[in-house]
Amino acid sequence: MADKVKIWFDAEADYLEVRFSDDAGYEKETKHDAVMESVDKEGHVIGFSILGVSRFKKDKPLEADLAPA
Repeated sequence: MADKVKIWFDAEADYLEVRFSDDAGYEKETKHDAVMESVDKEGHVIGFSILGVSRFKKDKPLEADLAPA
């Protein structure tokens, strides 16, 4: 588990990004159309992002499967 988590929210773009690491990586699609995962060169998840985050219901969690560690 990461010691620090960095979270960015851009209200104008309605975009949320969470990073567990500053390591270089790339974005990868998930089965959920609003969620992208960030992975390092070994395929470990180092973060994720959500586009259109405000459209999701406040009383129900957003669920998405990320790549196994």
